[in-house]
Amino acid sequence: MNADEIQLDAEERMEKAVSKLKKDLTGIRTGRANPGLVDSLRIDVYGSPTPIKQIASVSAPEPSQLVIRPFDPSTIKDIEKGILAANLGIAPQSDGKVIRLNIPALSTEARRSMVSRTKELAEETKVAIRNIRRDSNKHADQAEKDNDMTEDDRDDSKKEIQELTKKLEGQVTNLAKTKEAEVMED
Repeated sequence: MNADEIQLDAEERMEKAVSKLKKDLTGIRTGRANPGLVDSLRIDVYGSPTPIKQIASVSAPEPSQLVIRPFDPSTIKDIEKGILAANLGIAPQSDGKVIRLNIPALSTEARRSMVSRTKELAEETKVAIRNIRRDSNKHADQAEKDNDMTEDDRDDSKKEIQELTKKLEGQVTNLAKTKEAEVMED
């Protein structure tokens, strides 16, 4: 691997770690209704677990309510069962056409729990980014030993990877702070 390939690989892998964090953070509940709360739900319909997005549209018409409109009204009972089985702490209310989920306000204890989960996810992502940096530095060292790059190229490569690491760790910190602020606001 040359220096450009090592850096490109590191950047792609680090960006994937950050996008996974973004996806994970959408599933953390805030005081507001957010369609991301049910994105990860898989509903047993037609004999197989199916992501809820493929069988229904999910919207948040009010700050404290989600509305799920199944594309096929015959799946409404299956969706209700899936929501109850997911143990979200929210009881689905159905009128035969749509399912409404009233999102209760979070207690202070629940908010603190969500904030600590956000911090855990952010730290896991930072560790993943640092591991990618370590792997990339090993690749650079190996490339220098194999005479694929000079010592100066290796050092430059390591420096650029370190700058990328700092930049993405900053993004992770900002994402976590933003989510924490959302969770703690009333």
